[in-house]
Amino acid sequence: EVQLVESGGGLVQPGGSLRLSCAASGFTFGSYDMSWVRQAPGKGPEWVSGINRGGASIYYADSVKGRFTISRDNAKNTLYLQMNNLKPEDTAVYYCVITDKTPSSQGTQVTVSS
Repeated sequence: EVQLVESGGGLVQPGGSLRLSCAASGFTFGSYDMSWVRQAPGKGPEWVSGINRGGASIYYADSVKGRFTISRDNAKNTLYLQMNNLKPEDTAVYYCVITDKTPSSQGTQVTVSS
């Protein structure tokens, strides 16, 4: 059974930073492309960033480019999202997903507010 457990969210002031982690189990993590998706209150899911299975190909939504960094550690079955210079519009629940799959985990809440 695929399990993805996100952590690292919280309340941060504008301009602050957070690092999200996603612990994966139940599948061969290193064989899959992975992504981060977020959903803000009252809005649909928004793709944020993706990384291929080896970590060499990385993609970002224009809204986060230059501020967020995705990475992965296949030895630890973990996906990361370093978020810098956070803005109020980054407030959302963040989910890690196998790329092109819909979120099925709890996600982690990120709130950017002064």
